[in-house]
Amino acid sequence: MRRFTRLTNAFSKKIEDLMHAVALHFMYYNFVRIHQALKVTPAMEAGLIDRLWNLEDIVKLLEEKKQ
Repeated sequence: MRRFTRLTNAFSKKIEDLMHAVALHFMYYNFVRIHQALKVTPAMEAGLIDRLWNLEDIVKLLEEKKQ
């Protein structure tokens, strides 16, 4: 995650921005990305979800949270 380094413009200057970026990273990692060893996402392996999510599902969650 490049947000931890100061070498780019993506560096998080506010702790809140860093927290949001890390949360999005973990959502993608656990719900969207198929892992090579598991052949499914970690959330599917744990039984939390039964289908592969995409980024639209994460955006939908964010929009519901705002309302």
